[in-house]
Amino acid sequence: FEKWVLSPPCPPPGPSLSSVLNELPSAATLRYRGPGVLPWGALEEQDEDEGGSIQAFVEATQKELLQDPRPSRELPWPMQARRAHRKSHTGNEVAHNSGSRAAHWARRLRRSREKMGEGWHTLQPWAWTLKRIGGQFGAGTESYFSLLRFLLFLNVMAAVLNACMTLLPTWLEGTPPGPPNPDTSSPCGFYNPTLQGLVTFPTQLFNLLSGAGYLEWSPLFYGFYPPRPRLAVTYLCSLFVTGLLSLLLILHRSVSGMKQTLLAESGTLTSYSHRVFSAWNFGLCGDVHVRLRQRVICYELQVELEEAVVRHQAAARTLGQQARVWLVRGLLNLLVIALLGAALCGIYWATEYTVELQENSFVQQTPLLKLLVDYLPSIFIAVFNFVLPPVFTFIASLEGYTRSRQIVLILLRTVFLRLFSLLVLLISLWYQITCGGNAEAEDCKACGYNYKELQCWETRLGQEMYKLLLFDLLTGLAVTLLIQFPRKLLCGFCPGALGRVAGTLEFQVVGEVLELIYAQTVVWVGSFFCPLLPLLNTAKFLLLFYLKKFYLFSTCSPASRTFRASVANFFFSLILLLALAVSAVPVLYSIFLIPPSKLCGPFQGQPSIWAQIPESIYGLPRAAQNFLFFLGTQAFAVPLLLFSSILMAYTVSVANSYGRLISELKRQIETEAQNKVFLAQRVVALSSGLGFG
Repeated sequence: FEKWVLSPPCPPPGPSLSSVLNELPSAATLRYRGPGVLPWGALEEQDEDEGGSIQAFVEATQKELLQDPRPSRELPWPMQARRAHRKSHTGNEVAHNSGSRAAHWARRLRRSREKMGEGWHTLQPWAWTLKRIGGQFGAGTESYFSLLRFLLFLNVMAAVLNACMTLLPTWLEGTPPGPPNPDTSSPCGFYNPTLQGLVTFPTQLFNLLSGAGYLEWSPLFYGFYPPRPRLAVTYLCSLFVTGLLSLLLILHRSVSGMKQTLLAESGTLTSYSHRVFSAWNFGLCGDVHVRLRQRVICYELQVELEEAVVRHQAAARTLGQQARVWLVRGLLNLLVIALLGAALCGIYWATEYTVELQENSFVQQTPLLKLLVDYLPSIFIAVFNFVLPPVFTFIASLEGYTRSRQIVLILLRTVFLRLFSLLVLLISLWYQITCGGNAEAEDCKACGYNYKELQCWETRLGQEMYKLLLFDLLTGLAVTLLIQFPRKLLCGFCPGALGRVAGTLEFQVVGEVLELIYAQTVVWVGSFFCPLLPLLNTAKFLLLFYLKKFYLFSTCSPASRTFRASVANFFFSLILLLALAVSAVPVLYSIFLIPPSKLCGPFQGQPSIWAQIPESIYGLPRAAQNFLFFLGTQAFAVPLLLFSSILMAYTVSVANSYGRLISELKRQIETEAQNKVFLAQRVVALSSGLGFG
């Protein structure tokens, strides 16, 4: 009895840990852990059976899995298993060296491409500045400066191409001729852009701001370039090469951003556990880098929490509340449409009224008033672009969307305002150039365009784009230096009620991004009529970068509400594509359908600007002519269409296979989650059976 009391009976033997772990739903996936990986619970039972069965299992898996033909770095195995796999394949690679030569060069090419990508990333300007901005103000603010750097690169590329394909051929073929003789007349009138006699300082200032006078007959505008066949071809080709390269670079940026956006929207990599356990970079050195990374993770978690609250509120709405929300959204969208319509009508009226005011004798005799009249369309566009975006921001806050969705809506509405205001200006100018599309009108019948008012209509279009770009720069400087900086000083020196009225300054990412896209759209529209416009925009963006950087660090506070940078970057690139497509419409229409000016430019005497290209092709050898004309026939277009269809079908099938693979991986993740639930249940059951409950 004493023996029984001192040593109580052992509990009945239950299932072993190995048998419990072998019942896991993922037990069948053990082979994917790599060769030599022991099954669950094997270490605990190795002393009992002296490793016999485990050793047999290891030998069997090694024999099977080490024959996997895939590269070691692509296998989902531990590092030790990858090394064993690489050693086992070393002999085979030596034996079959000739057969694996292509794979060897492919691997070296891939590594070289990766090293070039890393080197390009280190050579990118302002990399540390962008990292500092992202850590202190969030990834949303960093996305603005990243877009500014990208657009600066596009403008530098366009400026170099225009210099090599337009300016250089102009002087290589001889000194450009001077302005036309005012005594020379033609059926299309005469054209004399230069002023005679003494020019006063107000007139010089007016010429600088409007592109008239001495600037009108300069390399800045289309009319300066002489009518030479080779120059005409290179002049036109520079436009197409610049547009094509811009399209490819924007598409590349959009595709890379789309991957991040899809991951962010799917929720696969946006859980809190990912941010907490997988977002840290253990290779960071230095307190500054560590603090920046901590702030980035804090901003990401803030975005997750804010959007989770909005989604929870949306899910908790009743049917009546949901109907009320949709009714409010419908009314607000009607208000947005009314505001956009009023703005576009105002811009069209200002452009039409400018022509009437310019013919007034009193306006022509007053330089300041004449300058104001010339800038009247630009002033209307700037006023609407300054007033309506804050209204759109306030409207979006009333619609009950997440912050990222609000950013998208504000972008779309403001982009519609800016791009279509520019289109309205161009349509009104087209109406003046083509006499409203009536080629039989008295002013357009002789030359195909309104030669009485616009002797060199291409230069006039270039001047309008030049004024828009210059006025946009001046208004941006004025707002920053005369409104935002004094407002910050008021907040700092007046901490009382006056300081609270001034408010806290935050960097408005959406408005600033749209300023960049609008300026770039103006450059794309005007670069054909004003070849040096990309160079001017390069200088503008350089000045803007350092000005906005100083404004950000000296006056702005971190945003109280943040948004996903991945979503913003993708939509920024998407809007850039839209802006490029919109800007291509008026330029291509001018090239193919409007007759060029008879008194200026490299395309004088041609029925259309594009007519110079077929005429130049006829001067090539016969074989080159046949090849180039073959590219425009159905014999080339139909096979190209078939090949594109086959390639598209192949791409879609590959995407579907990747989708199925992703679905399978998601199911495996769900299985791992079921493992945890199963283990927790068995632990509770075993604890209850042993009397520990």
